[in-house]
Amino acid sequence: MVAATLSSKASLASRKVACTAPVARQGRSVIVRVNALAQRAEYIWYDGNEGKPEKGMVFNEMRSKTKCIPKPITSMNAADFPSWSFDGSSTGQAEGNNSDCILRPCFICPDPIRGGDDVLVMCDVLDPTGKPHVSNTRAMLEAIINDTVKAEKPLFGFEQEYTMLSKGGATPYGWPLGGYPAPQGPFYCGVGNESVYGRELAEAHMDACIKAGLTISGINAEVMPGQWEFQIGPTGALETGDMVMVARWLLHRLGEEFGIISTFHPKPIKGDWNGAGAHTNYSTESMRRDGGMKAIEAAIERLSKCHPEHISQYGSGNEERLTGAHETCDIDTFRFGVADRGSSIRIPLPVQLANKGYLEDRRPSANVDPYVVVRLLIKNTLL
Repeated sequence: MVAATLSSKASLASRKVACTAPVARQGRSVIVRVNALAQRAEYIWYDGNEGKPEKGMVFNEMRSKTKCIPKPITSMNAADFPSWSFDGSSTGQAEGNNSDCILRPCFICPDPIRGGDDVLVMCDVLDPTGKPHVSNTRAMLEAIINDTVKAEKPLFGFEQEYTMLSKGGATPYGWPLGGYPAPQGPFYCGVGNESVYGRELAEAHMDACIKAGLTISGINAEVMPGQWEFQIGPTGALETGDMVMVARWLLHRLGEEFGIISTFHPKPIKGDWNGAGAHTNYSTESMRRDGGMKAIEAAIERLSKCHPEHISQYGSGNEERLTGAHETCDIDTFRFGVADRGSSIRIPLPVQLANKGYLEDRRPSANVDPYVVVRLLIKNTLL
């Protein structure tokens, strides 16, 4: 349904509307042609409270509002789009007596839902003085990207797991009301009505990401029924965070059409069910060169010495997921291994065989801030 809607809306690029208005006195119809020249720009930001107790499992941190721009801006350059403001006291980002926060455009892409010249505008948030807001983790990442980092050309692949919930948020999508499906086993990358729940949303989301020009590299059904994953990357440091945030917004926005809630809670269902993570693949120029395994091992050695710092910022409620079971390493333990999905850092077997490539950080929770993951990996391996 939504996929068809995306195509039909995209076809309205000219946005010329012909309407017939009856004129009673003259007994005839008049054709009125309207050129809808205004561009709709959806300004998107995050409030910094993903996974926090005040949000719970059902509510997410993404926010947005629409700005109508009389003369379309077609450059796709963030610097050409105007800043805007919002009421920070209504998002938990300011007090009521000084509530205006500033939205600064950072990343622009086509709007795959509205089509035409309409765009999605990913923004970071500034406080009333024009300085980065305390919730602005993008600015913290940007601040550490110096010449040393640029020379290593770091690339990231972000594996975003999420769980679909039925409307109301009490039950995973497709699960029997008040009951459970079959035990885990047949659902991972499954096919068929008995094995896969929610493919319609997952496919529509992938389609939207492609139309938006995001670097999405794939999707798959996950181990727990009703749980899915999409992958963003390989992308640079800031692009990773920007694209993940836009992809998250699209997931929630399309969920409105299907009546499905998507949660990034790390352990939405207690018991013998997999949690949801955001495994992050990371490489530098040195790792990708011939013999790059030495650089990978050196990076892992450095990461082993700052495990608590990463865990403290790798998502809310992550202790419920990192238990040592269900393809995780215990939260208090740092361990790496080849092809070991029970490790903190995994070296894929093809990487070992090629003696170069990348590492996979399996610690981040699904609700982690992508800008934070990227910043910590760069900070603790390159700086």
